[in-house]
Amino acid sequence: MKKFFSLLLLGSLAITANAQTTAPVPTAQSFGKVDKADLEMTKCDFEPDANAEILFDKGDTYFDTQYNINTDRHKRIKIFNDNGKDEANIRIKYYSANRSQYITGLQAQTINLTNGAIEIIKVDKKQIFTEAVDKYYSALVFSFPNVKPGCIIEYKYRLTSASVSDFPDWYFQSDLPTRYSELDTNIPDILTYKRLPNLHSPYVVDKTSSSNTHTEAMANIPSLKDEPYMDARNDNSERILFQLLSIRIPGYFMPNFQDSWKKVGENRINNEDFGGQLNRKLAGEELIINKAKALKTNDEKIAYVFNEVKNTMKWNDSYDISSTDGTPKAWEKKVGNSAEINIILYHLLKKSGLTVYPMMVSTRTNGRINPSYPSVYQFNSMIAYIPVDSAKYYALDATSKYNLYNKVPDNFLNSFGFYIDDTNKIYDLSFLQEPEPVRQVVLLNAEIKPDGKMSGSADISSFSYNKIRYTKKFKTDGEKKYNDYLREDNNNLKISELTFENMDIDTLPLRQKLSFNLDLTGSDDNYIYFNSNLFTGLKTNPFLAENRFTDIDFGYRDNYAITGIFKIPAGYKIDAMPKSISMAIPDGTVVFKRLVAEQEGSIMVRFSIDHKKSMYFKENYPEFREFCKKMYDMLNEQIVLKKG
Repeated sequence: MKKFFSLLLLGSLAITANAQTTAPVPTAQSFGKVDKADLEMTKCDFEPDANAEILFDKGDTYFDTQYNINTDRHKRIKIFNDNGKDEANIRIKYYSANRSQYITGLQAQTINLTNGAIEIIKVDKKQIFTEAVDKYYSALVFSFPNVKPGCIIEYKYRLTSASVSDFPDWYFQSDLPTRYSELDTNIPDILTYKRLPNLHSPYVVDKTSSSNTHTEAMANIPSLKDEPYMDARNDNSERILFQLLSIRIPGYFMPNFQDSWKKVGENRINNEDFGGQLNRKLAGEELIINKAKALKTNDEKIAYVFNEVKNTMKWNDSYDISSTDGTPKAWEKKVGNSAEINIILYHLLKKSGLTVYPMMVSTRTNGRINPSYPSVYQFNSMIAYIPVDSAKYYALDATSKYNLYNKVPDNFLNSFGFYIDDTNKIYDLSFLQEPEPVRQVVLLNAEIKPDGKMSGSADISSFSYNKIRYTKKFKTDGEKKYNDYLREDNNNLKISELTFENMDIDTLPLRQKLSFNLDLTGSDDNYIYFNSNLFTGLKTNPFLAENRFTDIDFGYRDNYAITGIFKIPAGYKIDAMPKSISMAIPDGTVVFKRLVAEQEGSIMVRFSIDHKKSMYFKENYPEFREFCKKMYDMLNEQIVLKKG
């Protein structure tokens, strides 16, 4: 009996122990050593719809005896289907100027399972190329051979940085799901780095060895997917950034190597490709300068010079904070990167007698500026900055033909710009925003016909960024595609007599007038169905996803005012009509109103939507999503007319 109970107890302990066993932590493997199970795997365990998966991404960063920073990188990717084959095209960009960084020891191979046997095909070294991106950066470029669904590709290399300030950042998350990501760092005691983490998932490994190697690892990291109105992908990725703080030399003082914004500004002024270009003479500049000086107001001068540069220069689609060929040459060729075009703009504005400063900025796709991390590497473009008074300023970017001189380009909104006033030795950050609501006004006047058709006119007034969007769309796509855009691809809606007013006047809203005819589908001999949501751009709700992983950043506040008057055909009466309603999101930052009324044989429907802020945090997404669902349902709610 005692033996029986002992066996029973041992069995229960074994069951308990097994229930508490956690899944093994994934690991990296040595180059060329592959588990057959990985080759036989057909989908990602934790993201089944992925086209490919990073099996592991391992970085080992350490210093050699010359205090060069070496990072040994080993990455392995599983390809699941044909859509994942693009992952086999690799481009590794690095800062190559003055051999500040260089890559050595690249090995790459494709691994297939062929007739049950593992087959390895190495990348031919003759197919590995070094491309010059510009005079600062290069890229190592290669593609894997024999890539097909089911294969594994892997590569490894060493990146060497000659400066102790260039400690590489590490991204645990990417656009692919990652089974395992590991960063090993070994930093000498004399160096101190500031860590700027953006981490939400727990570590599966976080330890320091006896040799001072710090290992940080995450597992089963989902891919970072694009979401409507999300910020830069890099800002939302799980990552760690590093910044050199100090070098401690025994017996000597401890110099502080953390850049201050003052130091960043001084370095930029002393840089030949930035500060050295600010006052360079341009061929024929006197004609523009003299004409600008003859204008009465500063706004007239700003608008004139801005439009001269905007219409003269062609942007080469490259964002940069430095000139490549020098501004006189760019002006002569009439082509330049963003720095060259806007340095030219700054120069001509200053010569015209205006108070203007060069300002470095970061585009939305590049990421927001962290004010506690003084570094030139946060920026990827520049503009001309004109402070008018304590509350008003102009931030001018002449790269786009559609930008307005009196509106901060939406690409730079809700982030800091860094302006340089070298005369007064002021180097400071300024937050770029648009606090005023951006209006969109739609007026509809239509008649419902007994045969189930609607005809009428629309008058659309677009202010500020809405004007820029519609103008760019029309001039870029042409009238046919633009009409498709206006009618939101509704084949039952036909547009005619479209005209524009104020398209090229920066200070006035764009006004569009048009006539339209609409077949009211679903109508029959007794009933006519229609809704008043026409030409608003608000047909489709972009916030349908149940979960949200990034903040919602509209860039600016939108304010919609939509009014429609619809004449009821003779012999019909209202059978069903939406009710007037007013509702707001719980914190009151979005307000939606619908007013519906009948008067003298017509139905009047008025919508208003007021966003009181431009950003909504992902933590509040459930309530934001629920509000949007109700709002879009109400926008698209039908009116029913009955015969008799």
